[in-house]
Amino acid sequence: MELDKLVLDKQYYSISEVAAMFKVNTSLIRYWENEFDILQPKKNRKGDRLFRQEDIQHLKLIYHLLRERKYTIEGAKQKLKEDHKLAARNFEMVQALLKVRGFLTELKDQL
Repeated sequence: MELDKLVLDKQYYSISEVAAMFKVNTSLIRYWENEFDILQPKKNRKGDRLFRQEDIQHLKLIYHLLRERKYTIEGAKQKLKEDHKLAARNFEMVQALLKVRGFLTELKDQL
């Protein structure tokens, strides 16, 4: 699929535009929205879903796991949870390394 080549030039996309991008039914997009916490499109007063570029990135990941990697819904949820934990750990590690770097820079300047 050519999802990597999608040009996202609008701020918001309707559910029908998003479904067309992924070549799936709108009902499947709504189902994925209910199943995956990371997918939270805005809704207008009428209740129409408005997908941001961030939402489309999340959908690309969900699509990749379910359709290309053949994960089950539960398997994909677990993978996303693990990746989220890994990203949080990496962030904490980077913050700790930045503190160490600052300390070493101070120490060097005192020499």
